[in-house]
Amino acid sequence: MEPKRYDEAIHTFESMLDVIERSDDPAIWELRKEYISPSETIAAIDAVVRRILKSCPLVVIDVTTGCLCDGPERARTFRAGATFKELVSSMTRELDNERVSRVVESFFAYVMFSHAWQGNEPLYQDVKEAKSVWNLPDTPLNDKLRNFCKETHRLGYNWAWSDTFGSHDRIPCWHSASVQTWDLARSLWMTRAWTLQELLAPKVIVFYDSEWQPFLGDASVNHKESRKIIQELVDAVKISHGTIVRFSPDDLGVREKLRLASSRNATVEEDVAYALIGIFKSDIKTPLCCLPASVSVYNQTPYNPPSLEGEEMETCITQLRSKLNKQDSLSIYKRISSLPPARFATRRLHLPCIVFPVRGLSIIQRLGGGNEKLYHARVLGLGNVEFTTADDLPLRKPRILTFVHPWIRYIRGPSDEVADGVSDAGSISDSDSDAGSYDVVCPSPLDVPPTPQVDKYTQALQTIARLGQPFNALLLLQQPNGEYKRVATENEIVVSGFGTDITSKASIRVKVLEFCNV
Repeated sequence: MEPKRYDEAIHTFESMLDVIERSDDPAIWELRKEYISPSETIAAIDAVVRRILKSCPLVVIDVTTGCLCDGPERARTFRAGATFKELVSSMTRELDNERVSRVVESFFAYVMFSHAWQGNEPLYQDVKEAKSVWNLPDTPLNDKLRNFCKETHRLGYNWAWSDTFGSHDRIPCWHSASVQTWDLARSLWMTRAWTLQELLAPKVIVFYDSEWQPFLGDASVNHKESRKIIQELVDAVKISHGTIVRFSPDDLGVREKLRLASSRNATVEEDVAYALIGIFKSDIKTPLCCLPASVSVYNQTPYNPPSLEGEEMETCITQLRSKLNKQDSLSIYKRISSLPPARFATRRLHLPCIVFPVRGLSIIQRLGGGNEKLYHARVLGLGNVEFTTADDLPLRKPRILTFVHPWIRYIRGPSDEVADGVSDAGSISDSDSDAGSYDVVCPSPLDVPPTPQVDKYTQALQTIARLGQPFNALLLLQQPNGEYKRVATENEIVVSGFGTDITSKASIRVKVLEFCNV
């Protein structure tokens, strides 16, 4: 039915209500309670429209006219159309809120264009000046936008949004992705920062090739339901089928998210962070003092020390028995076992660790044309350590630098019965009311398999043997107020450890260090 006919029906109903309200007969007045007025229905619909528009982009393309439309213009278009008028005219006795939401969401649903930029893409200003996407000059990139709008219209949607109009943090109601190759895993689209959340967030996604043909010839309305396509995505992204289909920020740990981030690129460096906030959710509260210089480090395979057990462990214990007496061994074991759990309180990270002070520092070479430098450090208990960072470190004051071994749970081993606040994933427990649960985004070593019960002396020697293994170290810089800040290195610092070369309890320095969250 045309909008004019609905207008007539609404006007007739309003006239009937007016007659009822003007009647002198109380029985007629009672009839009014059985009806709701069009103005009441319109008010309820408008409230839903405002709510829906808050989760939509500020500006989209009307795929019929090709014109740009902001929120108020879309609302006016809705109120002038048959969908709105039919909704108002059909509700005379009771407001069906579920139906109102369903109809409004369907009308304002939009298709989001996810693609790899290829040069001078048509921008918001270009479409605004041309008045319509159909008026843009005939170029391949303008044709790409026009074809996207045509496909959106073919699929039955009214509105289209392209990232060439600027980024937004709204949740898409529907999603289309254009891929320029038949090899999804190797496509440029799979390398861009913004397209990661554009892959994971939507419930519905359709892939196309550069000719706007459905990917792999699959003409279904949702490629997240295609086993073949999803398997290609699983192989390319290396996360589970279920996570791709029904993503939630809680599905992945912090390190796994950072691994995904490390595989993505952006023209502007900070866009990597902006593009990934959605998949991190509350994880962005992670203490910044624990983050590396770049997320690219998480694209590397994290170092995990080999499991020390069996004959190898027995050999280490035999060597240590000849160097450490029972009293010193138990003293070291007691200090390590008595360390409190790691915690994040009053905006400070309190981290129990084994410390290795730096006694000398020099620059070996400057790398490339940037600020990165290869440093050589002489470290007490570790010997010589090399690492790369863009930070300018104090060559004349090396003693304010410290390498630390933070993997206390691993050092204690499977017999550890101390209540430990650091989980295998690095989660820090919190004892203060102003902080929640946080992740220390550093790789956790492999769990050690269970071992039989042993006497305290042997248990102490096992702990010292694990401490002597190679480990992933943090490099810290002491601040004037005594707190520490992590030096942002370009790669993990894996040091060799001291093996069994320990002669006294003084060789092991145990501390709880306080990090400034800057």
